[in-house]
Amino acid sequence: MTAMLKIWLDGALVAKDEAKVSVYDHGVLYGDGCFEGIRAYNGRVFKLGAHLDRLWCSAAKIRLTPPYSKEAIAKAIRDTLDANGLRNAYIRLVFTRGIGTLGLHPFRCPKPGTFVIADRIQLYPEELYEKGMKVIVAQRPRIPVACLDPAIKSLNYLNNILAKIEAIDADVLEAIMLNVDGFVAECTGDNVFAVKNGEIFTPPAEAGILRGVTRGFVMNELAPALGIRVKERMFRLPELLAADEVFLTGTAAEIIGVSQVDDHAIGSGSVGPVTTKLMHEFRKRIEAGAPED
Repeated sequence: MTAMLKIWLDGALVAKDEAKVSVYDHGVLYGDGCFEGIRAYNGRVFKLGAHLDRLWCSAAKIRLTPPYSKEAIAKAIRDTLDANGLRNAYIRLVFTRGIGTLGLHPFRCPKPGTFVIADRIQLYPEELYEKGMKVIVAQRPRIPVACLDPAIKSLNYLNNILAKIEAIDADVLEAIMLNVDGFVAECTGDNVFAVKNGEIFTPPAEAGILRGVTRGFVMNELAPALGIRVKERMFRLPELLAADEVFLTGTAAEIIGVSQVDDHAIGSGSVGPVTTKLMHEFRKRIEAGAPED
């Protein structure tokens, strides 16, 4: 099936092998563009409205005018899923600056590029959702907020990739990143939550994080439905290590418990009860029909 995969590229569905982006595209040359990672569950596109809103916000912050309406992009996503016969998929939606010159000037790129990929993904092995995953703390700090607005989900992920390499070198799959002031920020591709005495806390935007869509779903819908308080606040690594539970959220990851950070076991060293409740509530809602708003 992979060989027959269809990509939506600038208004047309084309075979994967024919989906080409110019070497003069500023997305390639400079990481100049923005993207969203989205999930489809049983034919429903999870939080599509929130993802499109965030993408348009990212585009506005880099002064990139989307070449299509939100309605047209929503249809492109559904058309791509249908063309590939996928009801459960990971979707990558990308705006690039488009073809321009070899200079940095972004406004010499007359037309932004757009593409949609729909494929399958399994970020972490299933056994880690049952036992919890080990992570490290990266030596590489997050880019300061004053240097790069973390609300921009840009095509330049090198800061995250360098921290991801640290995780791979340590034989784990994820790394927690601190900001330059030593506060917990986020992971290379996931948001971080901690649980203490039955209450959840998570870093705020000013810590240098992307406000994840799954993060928002946990904070604003799942946790309140379970009667669990969630608070955004700054905290440092010792407080994270002293937590009863730690879990991560992300579009690809969904919700996954952390059993160990570096050489330090978190809580009992397994997936805790609050994390388990949230995982079950997430799955229950997805099976009932993934919310698309």
